[in-house]
Amino acid sequence: MKYKIIGSTMQHLILELEPGEVVTAESGRLLFMSDNVKMETKVKGGFLGGLKRKIAGESFFMVYFSPVKGPGIVGFAAESPGKIIPVELGPGESMICQRDAFVASEESVEIEAAFVRRLGAGLFGGEGLFLQRVTGPGTFFVNIGGEIIEYNLEEGQRLLVDTSCVGMFQPSVTYEIRRIRGVRNILFGGESLFLVELTGPGKVWLQSMPVRELAREIGKYLSSGERRGGGFSIDIGGFKMGR
Repeated sequence: MKYKIIGSTMQHLILELEPGEVVTAESGRLLFMSDNVKMETKVKGGFLGGLKRKIAGESFFMVYFSPVKGPGIVGFAAESPGKIIPVELGPGESMICQRDAFVASEESVEIEAAFVRRLGAGLFGGEGLFLQRVTGPGTFFVNIGGEIIEYNLEEGQRLLVDTSCVGMFQPSVTYEIRRIRGVRNILFGGESLFLVELTGPGKVWLQSMPVRELAREIGKYLSSGERRGGGFSIDIGGFKMGR
């Protein structure tokens, strides 16, 4: 399977498929495809497989793409501004990803929920009790928000990260939650009350602009009563007036 990643900020992925090659993607990711590509929506792995994906933040159904009568192409779009990166996995090799990071993969790749062992990490970690575990063999593509920051952690080396900025990490890395210390830091620091502590050995990929942060910033401009460009909006008893 050949691929191209096009763009800088709003990237899209193009897969060039030969006869017999099959790729899967979450529903809603399709950008375009050649007219000889067959599309099928199925529950990969049966009911249990669909349930595992749903818990991990993906769709219960997966969409399969395969060319008919010659090679074909399929294009997929990223969910948010950022980077699409390819990850090659050997048999039984896995990666742990943020929820909704998965874009597409070869048919042999499996997705399931990765349970956050510590309850505090699940409740306050920003990603819930489950992350995504993607297991090979095969190549999959993941969407990282904003710019990518990569770190190779040595044995016992720790890195404290904003809870929403963890994009992906190897299973050998320990994922725990730490509360910010200091009353002034908590009251006036302007940051989350909790940070993720990543402990090596292993590689981690961080994201500079998580989709939730982007939505929060956009939300500031959509809240009622804020003036933008001379317009106004007033919310009275659920009825909005303005221009």
